[in-house]
Amino acid sequence: MLRFDIPPVHANVIRWEAFIVCCLCLLALFVHPLFMIILPLQGFVKGFFGHHKCPSHSLWKTIFTKRGWAGKTENVGAKMFAAKLLFIASTVSLILYFSGIALWKVPCTILVIFSFLEWAFSFCAACSAYNAWYKFFPPKNL
Repeated sequence: MLRFDIPPVHANVIRWEAFIVCCLCLLALFVHPLFMIILPLQGFVKGFFGHHKCPSHSLWKTIFTKRGWAGKTENVGAKMFAAKLLFIASTVSLILYFSGIALWKVPCTILVIFSFLEWAFSFCAACSAYNAWYKFFPPKNL
């Protein structure tokens, strides 16, 4: 569902944030899992309150806008859905890690793959799923 009540996001800022998520998840996989500790918080804020409420997004948006790198704007609805999935996957990964279960690497690896696709190719798998959902189950006007 398109969100017009929340400001749109800039494509290149979102891609940069995906690069950061990819790097943090790679560091978690190869150095220490606690590198992921910030991702649930970011995913929660961006997913449930909007990107405009996230301090790191505001910082990157300001930097990219001043330099002319921000890119075109996109509707934030699907990006908020992707942030909710980031929140869920990173939370599950950290819970598994703190429980001593080696399967924490599975959601972390999935985040590496999908964040790499967003960063490198501007392909958002969560956005595609989001759009498909509303294509097959359109909201009903009451």
